[in-house]
Amino acid sequence: MAEQHDSPDRTDHNITLDAEDDRWEWRRRIRANPKKHLIYRIVVGVVGGVLIIAAPLTGWLPGPGGIPLFIAGLAVLASEFEWAQRLLYKVKDWVKALTAWTGKQPAWLKTLGTIALFCCVLIAIWLYMAVLGVPGWLPDSWESFLHKLPLLH
Repeated sequence: MAEQHDSPDRTDHNITLDAEDDRWEWRRRIRANPKKHLIYRIVVGVVGGVLIIAAPLTGWLPGPGGIPLFIAGLAVLASEFEWAQRLLYKVKDWVKALTAWTGKQPAWLKTLGTIALFCCVLIAIWLYMAVLGVPGWLPDSWESFLHKLPLLH
């Protein structure tokens, strides 16, 4: 009896996924045609690469910045390339381990971490406005308050 795999075989070191490792029929059909497969690999590589390149370019923006773009780009690349799939699984394992670790921490440390993260976001927003100026679309009361802060004249 053939063994069923819930996840792709990550033990080989091929550049692309094997057709039998793919869970979607439409991609198995693409892999069966060498010309379509080459075009598909190029499109996946370009889209994934653009997302990964965009990640550090947007990393300075307030909020999560480039982290979601990096993960999305890696996920796109992992749909076709085994090296990216192995890296994506390592990132997922790291996030699971970090989540488990933070869940075991005392409440005071979680609170302190949340406050520190909030302060970092506020500082990032302040630095953003110090470089680019206070946005004109903010309400007048907010603008007048922000112009009183250092470097936001």
